[in-house]
Amino acid sequence: MNLPKPINFEVERYVGGLSQFKKIENPIKLSANESALGASPRVAEAIEREKKGVFKYPEDDSNSLREALSDKFKIDSKRIICGAGSDQIFDLTCRLFINPGDEVIVTEFGFIMYKIYASLNKAKVVLAKEKNFKASVEEIIKKVSKKTKIVFIANPNNPTGTYLSKSEMLNLRKKLRSDILLVVDDAYFEFINSNNFSSGLDLFKNSPNVLVTRTFSKVYGLAGLRLGWGYSSEEIIDSMYQIKPPFNVNRIAIAAGIEAIKDQEWTKKAIDHNTRWANKIFSVLKDCNIKTNEPTVNFFLMNFDETKINSDEAFKKLAEDKLILRKMTQYKIANSLRLTIGNQEANENFVKSMESILK
Repeated sequence: MNLPKPINFEVERYVGGLSQFKKIENPIKLSANESALGASPRVAEAIEREKKGVFKYPEDDSNSLREALSDKFKIDSKRIICGAGSDQIFDLTCRLFINPGDEVIVTEFGFIMYKIYASLNKAKVVLAKEKNFKASVEEIIKKVSKKTKIVFIANPNNPTGTYLSKSEMLNLRKKLRSDILLVVDDAYFEFINSNNFSSGLDLFKNSPNVLVTRTFSKVYGLAGLRLGWGYSSEEIIDSMYQIKPPFNVNRIAIAAGIEAIKDQEWTKKAIDHNTRWANKIFSVLKDCNIKTNEPTVNFFLMNFDETKINSDEAFKKLAEDKLILRKMTQYKIANSLRLTIGNQEANENFVKSMESILK
């Protein structure tokens, strides 16, 4: 009997951070860069109000959320598109711009979903080398060819925690051909407090050949609702709406997103918590001879080359204390783990465990 045969996509599957240890009871999950404090209490109230209407379709184009974003960031609502996570914006971007055989440039240790969506749309993925786990404008420009359509860059980058300065980002856009779309992923920008950094939105809100994406999964604590958005020229956003699935953002996510961005006190609380613990954990990691990124985001890429145990051994010992970190095997970063900054209890447990393992 002949059965339908799906297309065989030779694409690496994204692997979540807790998949190896589903049997651990009450694990302390520090593997997914989720919010340390969770969502604003106003989000819970919004969900409670909205649940009565779940039998009705949501707004097709997330208009109320787009207006709220427009008010908060002083941008044009007609140039905003919302998605089921910023992942969906990456997918729409690749479908909109890529023909088979086109090239997409990603940095060596950039977010793996850029590679996946580019590959699914039959692009050739070109890796630009990083220098000390930091993206390099020079290396990106070296990889540009006549077939280059898109350059993806997260700034700051996941999983390395490094970033390009304001001048470096402006230089990158200047050196790229005007017909190459630069996609700047702003997922972690809220956590940075540095004079030489500017977010993609601040730098490129008036650039017709840049798409900036943002997410509600990190500082706003809405990872479980899958909500993100993109901002670009009206021409690009209009084209995205032509291929966007109908009702792609659900009612609960829209309502939650609006309240999340309105609660500035909660956002500040989340950022202050992260800053305080990032500095504490960075100091502990240095004392343990672990090489890592400066405190700029809500995670650390920890390298174990100068410690008495390797990353696999550390992973197992931490797991014995119910602490689950992210292995870097999928990113091909040797002898390293990624740690997400958690709530106070989780962080205290991590520090205690790490010091007992390595001191």
